[in-house]
This record gives sequence, C-alpha cells and structure tokens, in this order.
Amino acid sequence: MKRFGKVLSLLLIFCFCFSYVSKVSAEEALFLDKQDLTGYTVILHTNDSHGRAVPDSYNGYMGFTAVSALRAYYEKQGAQVLVMDAGDTLHGLPIATLEKGESIVQFMKLAGYDVMTPGNHDFNYGTTRLLELEDKMDFPLLSANIVKKDTKELLLKDNIIIEKNGVKYGIFGLSTPETAYKTNPNNVTTIEFTDPVEAAKKEVTALKSAGAQIIISLAHLGLDESSEVTSKLVAEKVEGIDLIVDGHSHTTLQDGLMVKDTLIVSTGDYIRNIGVVAIDKSGNMKAALVNSSAFTLTDEAIDKEAADITAAQEKLLSEVVGKTSVYLDGVRENVRTKETNLGNLATDAFRKATGADVAITNGGGIRASIEIGTITKKDLVTVFPFGNFIVTKNITGKALLEALEVGVASYPETLGGFPQVSGITFQIDVTKPAGSRVVKAVINGERVNPEKIYQIATNDFMAAGGDGYTMFNEFATVNEYGSMEEIIIDYIKEVKTINAKDESRITVLEVSKEEEKTVTEEPSKSGESKADGKNNTKTDIKSGSKTDSKAETKETAVSKDKNKTESKSSEEHTIYVVVKGDNLSKISLKFYGTQTKWRDIYELNKENISNPDSIFIGQKLKMSGK
Repeated sequence: MKRFGKVLSLLLIFCFCFSYVSKVSAEEALFLDKQDLTGYTVILHTNDSHGRAVPDSYNGYMGFTAVSALRAYYEKQGAQVLVMDAGDTLHGLPIATLEKGESIVQFMKLAGYDVMTPGNHDFNYGTTRLLELEDKMDFPLLSANIVKKDTKELLLKDNIIIEKNGVKYGIFGLSTPETAYKTNPNNVTTIEFTDPVEAAKKEVTALKSAGAQIIISLAHLGLDESSEVTSKLVAEKVEGIDLIVDGHSHTTLQDGLMVKDTLIVSTGDYIRNIGVVAIDKSGNMKAALVNSSAFTLTDEAIDKEAADITAAQEKLLSEVVGKTSVYLDGVRENVRTKETNLGNLATDAFRKATGADVAITNGGGIRASIEIGTITKKDLVTVFPFGNFIVTKNITGKALLEALEVGVASYPETLGGFPQVSGITFQIDVTKPAGSRVVKAVINGERVNPEKIYQIATNDFMAAGGDGYTMFNEFATVNEYGSMEEIIIDYIKEVKTINAKDESRITVLEVSKEEEKTVTEEPSKSGESKADGKNNTKTDIKSGSKTDSKAETKETAVSKDKNKTESKSSEEHTIYVVVKGDNLSKISLKFYGTQTKWRDIYELNKENISNPDSIFIGQKLKMSGK
C-alpha cells in the first residue's frame, strides 16, 4: 500500500524568522509555522542550471550557495534533507567550461548534494570526462538506461537507497535517449541509451525487493511534447513511482504535476528556483518552488569558493588560443545593423563544426570587439558571455527567408536580432516594407528555394524562438553541440591566424534617385515630410560610413506606423506584462499577429523603455487597440 496521502499543492513563500518575512495564507502558515520539523523529510532539487553556479541578482539566479543555505535552514529546524540534481549542470557558462565541469562538482560537494543524474549537456566534454568527474564526486551519479556499446553493461550506477527518518528512499536515474543527438555525437560513440520506460519498470521492481518504501526517479527526460519519451509517459506507463524529479525541458512546475499516482516536479532552469518537496510523518507531500525573492540566505563557504575559483580562472582565461591580423568588429551599432568580420568568424565556426548549410547568430549576442594581436579565452568569453550552445535544425527555405526578414525588419536602426550569417548571401531592399525586404538570397550559387530543406546552425536562444525567430521553434532539433565560445576557440586553434573580412554577405540593394525621391518625399498622414534631408544612398552594409547612422531615412511604412501610434495616444490602452523570452517583436506578433508593430509598442512606452532591445520580465507595457 502506498505511504502517501493526497498530494497537497502548495506554493511555499518562505516565512522564516529572518528579515525577509513575507505574508502567507493560513494554509501556508500551517506548514511554515512549524519551527520543529522533526520527523519531516525535505527533498531539495535543481535541474538545468547550465553552469549558473553563482548568484546573479539581475537574472534571479540563486546559485549553489542558496541551495546549501536552504538545506542548512531545514536541518536546523529538525528536518532530514535530501539534495538532488536532475542534470544539465556541469556545462554552460565559463565558470563551468574552463575546468570542464570540475568547478561545478566542487560547488555541489560543498552544497551537500546526495545524488545526481546526468543530462545530455553533461556529456559535452565527452563520456570519458564525465566518468572522470564522477570519480571526483562524493555523491552517486545515477542512470539506469545508459549502457556501454561493447559489453551492454551499465555505464553508471543505476540506483541507491537512502534512509531518512526511518524510511528507505529508493532513487534511480533516467537519462534522455535524445542525448545521442543533443550533444556532439562524437561525445557518445561508445554508449547507448535504452528505453527509459522499460528501465524504470525494472528499477521499481528491484528497489522494492531491496526494501525501498518510497520510489523516486531522478530523471532528465522533460515534458516537451516533441520528445518521444517524457517523464509524463514514464509516470503513465510505470506503476510504483511516487516522485519524479525531472529536468531537460526547463519546465517550471510551481506545485508539481500529478500523473496518476506519481508527482512530477521541475524547477525551470538556472537555479532561478529551488524545488522543495516536504514529506511529513504520515507520508503526505507538499511540493513548491522557492525563488530569490523569498529566500536570501547564502553559505559563506560557497561564497568564498566562488571567489577563489573566479580568481584562479583568471589564469585559465589568459590562455592564448590564436591571433588575429585584423580588428574583429563587435561594436554594438555595427553587429546590430550590418555584416561584420567578427560575425563572419563566429558563424563560419558554427558551420565548420556542424556541417550545416547555413549558420546564423544574432548580432545582439556579440558583446565586444577583439583587437589586432593575440586572442585569449578571456577575449572570447567577453565577446560571447551568455553560455549559449549550438543547435542544428532542418528547416524550409520559406522559414529561412522569414527568419532573415525578422532580422532586418528594423534596418537601418539597430536590432539585437540582426542576423550575422555564413553560407548564405542576401540583399536588403529598403524601399520595401518590413517583412518583404530580403531579396536575392543565395546558397551555394542558387537562389533559396522556399520548398527546399536546409540545415541551419544557430545558438540555442534563437533556436527556441528568441529575438523574434519564432519560426525556428517549429522545427525539430537535429543535434546540439558545445558552447559558442568553445566552438569558436576550436576553430581559431585550427586556423591559427584570423584574417576575417567583410565579404558582402549582406548588402543593401542600390536605390535609384527616382526611388529615393519616392521614399523620402511622400507626405505622411499628418502632412509632414518623411525625410529629414539626409537620404540613405549606401549600397553595402559593410561600408560602416557614419553618414548611414541615426539621420538615415526611414521607409514610408515605418513613418506611417509611427503616425498611427501618435494618433492613438488618447485611446484607452490594454496593459501587457512582459514574460520570460519576450522582446518587442515577439509581443507584437502575439498581440497584433505581426512582428512589424514592435515600433508602435516602443513609441507608446518610450517613457519606460530606454532601449527597445532591453525589456525585463514583469515590466508593464501599454498596448493600443488591436
């Protein structure tokens, strides 16, 4: 008979005896006011942290220091605590990649983790390196469905039984079979991934036979409907699993998800939340997430370790990986408006590593330039600071053209989503309205065929629809690779000396004098001239002439949109609250059905938006009538 009573869904907003006390409901207070938690077992869990090891208040990352402090809090109140991680933890930001995961293992040891299962990106350093990291752990790395190709033996330990408050918890690991193509395939050539459902059935039987009273699957499977095997499927198909601590899909389950008799929990990503599952003396469960607004304590030992690691990594960052004979242009105004040689270098590296037909990255992801001379790891980490990894997808030519249209919709104004490309050339016709400006798009000497399938390589942010590239999210992932800076470092090491140039991959279609006159002199609805007397006669984005900057002429359609916005200033407005992943183009698409009205949103909210490329979660925007 199951030990569990009804699972209570409860949002834990911590109301401790500290200065950060928050108001809570009576139901919450019933649990939180229990200062004596003797007999309670508390499970803390994380997933998909991707190297976000240290706190970042701007982004809401809590870091391992908060995990450790929360564990200590519960233990002080008398609870016995289990700390688990559901994978994609050892790789990501440079603090992880510079030491190939070893720094993350050290943080986890200090935080008191009891068990972990590997995610697909934990294989990014290769299977051999993952086994080396396992040896450095003082907690087990579990997976019941990864076997060696040659012997069919398990690669890792499959399960463990841990006793807390006299109850035996049987924990087994499950890894997504998608790892075979969601890391570089060369990283997993010696292993295979068996069916998670069948592996789970065997584990439940084995653990119960060994005396386990509560069965927990620590799984890196996720809940994405596009995945063949999800944690939900396991819960539906396998009897006897009481709790699934899940990762992979970056799903945020505030109170958990009940599937039949199984509770599934997941925190989202980047340790923006710490998952809590509290089990009382009767076996009843309460599941919730804790964020940085509710819990602000840290662990001094981990804070010191973070400072020490950061200082030690300065030496690693000074490693020279190559040199450049040319200035590599990452100037903000340039990478967001035109082709640059640094954008060419990055996308060439993506295409070389993946074999894709086309590579594309957003100019907003390039954050600095590199001077002539030696190139260090620190240079590249500074240029590409976000820890993005490379993704390949097979998409239609139609979707590729739509993507380019999104990227150049604001030209000549700056846009974070402006495309830096490799493997394709195209022109921008500024006389045409946004959405129909891309002309003469060519791959391998042939015009892009809307019906043909092309493989693209891009960063994971864009692959998921970031910066308005929502069409990419409609296509399945073919493969996932290492981080952007790692791939570029490997490329530079092979080339040795960089001589990247502007190659007219992106040009502006030459405008005739008559066309210029039509564009610049057509009167607006208000009767004002569109032009300010400074016409854009540039024919090549790479020229970098100062005459094409802020004073450049905007096309008629844009000015009309602006006038529409101004004329609506007295109307009543709907309030839209910005959510994760939003940008103005994406909000425009959601609200108006087109990305081209982002400028209207910006004009209407200028008093609250200093930079149209930078909005934040929770920000309230006024929206005019649809």
